[in-house]
Amino acid sequence: MRKRLFITVLLAVFFWSHSKTQDVIKQVPCTNEFILHQADSLKQLFSKNGFIVVKEATMTMESEYEMPVIVPLTQGSWYQFVFIGDITSKLYEVRMFDWNERQVVYQKNMWGDVDGNIISYSYIPQSTEYHMIKPVQVNKKKKKGLCGYVMLLKRVK
Repeated sequence: MRKRLFITVLLAVFFWSHSKTQDVIKQVPCTNEFILHQADSLKQLFSKNGFIVVKEATMTMESEYEMPVIVPLTQGSWYQFVFIGDITSKLYEVRMFDWNERQVVYQKNMWGDVDGNIISYSYIPQSTEYHMIKPVQVNKKKKKGLCGYVMLLKRVK
């Protein structure tokens, strides 16, 4: 009897903990040489204009699902945000929200646009607080495992 109770409790704990881990969005790095080359070119361009990289990351994304990125921003500082999506995607969007969940930036690119798979914008926050940036891309084949890249730069000169 004790053995059955022990096994039942053990299975219940396993299934409970397994179900809880599925609700978590995890940022998993990825490698895409084309995207990394684009990122390096943009870093060089922005550094010539007085910007330094504050944060950068590659992330594995799923088509049509936002990948939230939270960043602390300082009032009055000039920031440049860059999102680079998989070249095979047909739509790229970035929304940025302030601490009060008010949308402060919205950018959208389509596959055939001049900027293509890169969304870049400047932003000067009105107050020092955390902001949430939500990039998303829609792929033609609705596939998982899309590579995305985010970079936050700050003007120092």
